[in-house]
Amino acid sequence: MTAPATPAPSARRLRTRATLLAVLGEHGTLSRAEISRLTGLSRSAVSSAVTDLLDEGLASETTSPAPTAAGRGRRAAAVTLRRAHALVLAFDFGHTHVTAAVADTTGTVLGEATAHLDVDNHPREVLQAAESLARQALDAAGHHLDEITAIAAGIPGALDTRTNVVRAPSTLSQWIGMDPAAELGRLFDRPVTVGNDAEMGARGERAYGTGHTVNDLVYVKASTGIGAGLLLDGRIYRGASGISGEIGHIQLPDTGTWCRCGNRGCLESVASIVEVRRRLLHVLAPGTRPGETVDLPPLDRLADVPAAARVIGEAGRTIGRVLADLVNCLNPAAIIIGGELGQAGAPLVHGIRESVDRYAQPAVAEAVDIRATRLGLRSELYGAIDAAISVATNR
Repeated sequence: MTAPATPAPSARRLRTRATLLAVLGEHGTLSRAEISRLTGLSRSAVSSAVTDLLDEGLASETTSPAPTAAGRGRRAAAVTLRRAHALVLAFDFGHTHVTAAVADTTGTVLGEATAHLDVDNHPREVLQAAESLARQALDAAGHHLDEITAIAAGIPGALDTRTNVVRAPSTLSQWIGMDPAAELGRLFDRPVTVGNDAEMGARGERAYGTGHTVNDLVYVKASTGIGAGLLLDGRIYRGASGISGEIGHIQLPDTGTWCRCGNRGCLESVASIVEVRRRLLHVLAPGTRPGETVDLPPLDRLADVPAAARVIGEAGRTIGRVLADLVNCLNPAAIIIGGELGQAGAPLVHGIRESVDRYAQPAVAEAVDIRATRLGLRSELYGAIDAAISVATNR
């Protein structure tokens, strides 16, 4: 049975979290009552936020060595922010954006900056933009580049781990033969860890998302392309040359659509975010002329629109047909759906579940939990942060 998707934190909850981090950073150790007094937050809001910080390992809570001010009653529990020992820099390269983030070794993002760019076709300009974004993120965090101890990045293409060069011509076509780690290393004058974006998504889910208790999971990034990051027995699995998880190019029966890889019937040629939006446009804005611009509602608002939910559900069933074979082979405990299409939520997840239950063996289908990411579009960024922290802390 599919677990319901965990909703993203509300804006109020995020503000409360930021307030707690700030007050603990300024004052050090405080009781929950003192936090409430200093911030003006209710005791219930403080309790909920402190619990979140404890669960994430960002704070600790111990019994105060001194009794309360009145000298009577139980000693107050003291909350302390766990101090970082290092700072890291992380990049998320998408097909149409680059995000840079500065974080500490607890995984707390201290500053970030994003730019929307044509990443696929202008690698040199994109790399220069990455340097500028890094400086913007450092400025926002109040730190300098010489304080950074490790850098990591995720890129939306196949990276040969034997040579560190971009290989697949169907994505990042202008990057073929480039070594992104070396290029970024020259910009920042230090080593840089680079991996595939789906791999980084799997790392992000394992470290900060719904997969933190799972040792065998598949993270699916469903966007312009469709790829999978594989975490098996607690370790990222990359394959012989680092190009594992290319599920977007598994061919489906009875499908003749041309794919950008040169084959017909690949999964991403019929179930990418581009194809789903095209069908949604036909359903929600019939009569739209070719080339006409129409703004569709965000996917997460379409679950209650029957016609749109059918389109999204069908995409889920198509993706699930491929994932059923992966489930049969790998027997994962969880499949986490991310990327732009992953924001569609329940209709997509339910469609995937239907196909996995239909086509996978009953025992392995029953064992796998299928859910949407709770990190939204930030799984890859948090994965790059985790990769950088691993280098900084020699994990």
